Amino acid sequence: MNTTVVERSSFERLAGWSQRHRRVAVLLWIVVLAAITFASQALGSAYEDDHALPGTESQQLQDRYGGQAGASAQIVVRHENGVPADRVERMLAQLPHLAGPPSPPRFSEDGRTAYASVPLAEDIPVEDTRRLIDTAKAAEGDGLTVALGGDAIRAAAEGGGGPAEGAGLLASLVILVFMFGSILAASLPVLTAVFAVGSSLGVIVLASQVFTLPSYVPYLMMLVGLGVGIDYALLIFSRYRTEILRGVEREQATRTALDTAGRSVLFAGLTVIIALAGLLVLGLGSLRGVALAVAMTVLLTMVAAVTLLPALLTVFGRRIERAVTKRGRAPGDRWRKWGALVQRRPWAPLLLAVAVLGVLSLPALGMRLGFADAGTESPEQPTRQAYDLLAEGFGPGFNGPLIVVAEGGDPAALSRVLEDTPGVDTSTTTGGAVSTTLVFPESGPQDEATHELVTRLRGEVLPALEARTGGEYLVGGSTAAAGDFATAIAERLPLFIGVVVLLSALLLLVVFRSILVPVKAAVLNLLSIGASLGVITLVFGEGWFGAQPGPIEAFVPVMIFAIVFGLSMDYEVFLVSRMHEEWRRSGDAARAVREGLANTGGVITAAAGIMIVVFGAFVLSADRMLQQFGLGLAVAVLLDAVVIRCLIVPAVMRLFGAKAWWLPTWLDRRLPKVALER
Repeated sequence: MNTTVVERSSFERLAGWSQRHRRVAVLLWIVVLAAITFASQALGSAYEDDHALPGTESQQLQDRYGGQAGASAQIVVRHENGVPADRVERMLAQLPHLAGPPSPPRFSEDGRTAYASVPLAEDIPVEDTRRLIDTAKAAEGDGLTVALGGDAIRAAAEGGGGPAEGAGLLASLVILVFMFGSILAASLPVLTAVFAVGSSLGVIVLASQVFTLPSYVPYLMMLVGLGVGIDYALLIFSRYRTEILRGVEREQATRTALDTAGRSVLFAGLTVIIALAGLLVLGLGSLRGVALAVAMTVLLTMVAAVTLLPALLTVFGRRIERAVTKRGRAPGDRWRKWGALVQRRPWAPLLLAVAVLGVLSLPALGMRLGFADAGTESPEQPTRQAYDLLAEGFGPGFNGPLIVVAEGGDPAALSRVLEDTPGVDTSTTTGGAVSTTLVFPESGPQDEATHELVTRLRGEVLPALEARTGGEYLVGGSTAAAGDFATAIAERLPLFIGVVVLLSALLLLVVFRSILVPVKAAVLNLLSIGASLGVITLVFGEGWFGAQPGPIEAFVPVMIFAIVFGLSMDYEVFLVSRMHEEWRRSGDAARAVREGLANTGGVITAAAGIMIVVFGAFVLSADRMLQQFGLGLAVAVLLDAVVIRCLIVPAVMRLFGAKAWWLPTWLDRRLPKVALER
């Protein structure tokens, strides 16, 4: 039996309330934003990077024997004629004792390099870190080079946030001004997004007191929130402008926009949340927090788009109407002609576009997952300089030693076996019945040879030793844990993709009453995501365009998949819903494609342009992870809006014809009714 999930008048009633109580609605948002901001600043954040890897060997080592010592900084000195020990001792004695005295210096075999570790508090203020850096660097001169490494040093060198958010907002405003011809009209979508993101940031800070949220989540939330927030508000505002240009009264135009584009925004946001919820399938603690935070951001942007924006449209309605009517009708004829051109010979643009996406996707097959370290930073960064000095003085594997914890067995036998293992440079053992051995590979932490060494130790060398000595051996350390994380994600990825694709396809099936439309959407979304991951691999994996080559952050592909798959539904729903609206009105499949493209091509292009500049601005960030996210999302949106929506979708829908809207009668009777069109 059919059931109505969303009443046709619910959005009109919501818009009507926002219009009648416009000042109350705006005031409520101001109060909510102020209250959440005040509460979050008063309580502070409690972010925690949970890198738990259930079932992996590195996690077993962590659970049974605990982790490594707390945070520290490494001070590395280099002198081509030999490091003067007295100068190093004086420099170490002058360092501020922030969490304890530095360790005694250790010298390389040739005497040209030395290093010492300085313990630091986990939440050390940036000012204290900079004082440590200045004191150490003061010892330079007369051929002596001093470099410092560690997470706290990197944070102090990067300083406060970068220009990404401001650059993205400014570029978005410029695009909207060109589109609408009015600063006031252009500022409404941006203002709506700012309120939503500001509120989301406060909510996430408060949520960190209860849930485990990683420290990088605010940046990822702003990246997604700004793009999605402006996008959703723009889709509704564009429909409002269309109704105004048709001569509809302002109040009715707002209600119509909410009752059509508002439904599309609600559905698109729901698909983003479902895609993010798919991250729970991976069973990785850090990604659960990311899914929660970004889903909350998308939810608040949806609420702002359907409550705050209608109120602002009413407050500034008369001035916006003058600007819209003065600007004139949107140039839909060009998109109508483009749709007709693609429809005349659909196979040529379809095959060409699919070939382009396929070629761009190929590099993703060779993507190597891992975690960035100082070795993947720019050579100008101080932490990279310390990394290189340590590798030069003590060997490439010194920056990422493996940790072998042995319980029982024969320590001497372990040492002999490690010495004879290909790929092992040196090893040092401490302890008694439960001993810890630091294994220094011949290769660096990011080299494939190091990960092959971990596999060899776990799969061949140490099991054979266990059989002979009766001991138990576990291999861990940051390098091994990075490999375990990548393996865990790779093993769970098919299930994750399957769940997200299936749930999203079911939603499209219910909305558009079609078998072919959901299948098409799923295949095209996978193509655009694969192409974006291929571009990331070329840039950050292979070092194109001057980027530092290295592994792709292990959780970047799954996060990009979840976010892009959801965001792609924005354009899918907005475009196909207008095609469906015309199909139901005229029954002409070819006309439905042309009119759908004519009514949405301009706004989809503008919305995509905004997302591209917002996401692309994060490539300017100093953080490699955010650079990868920004590039991946920007490329995916570009390909989705230009290649898929402007070429593939019109061509495929033309080839489908009336069959695009076919649904078996028995299935139609059993599916609930959800109307996106009025």
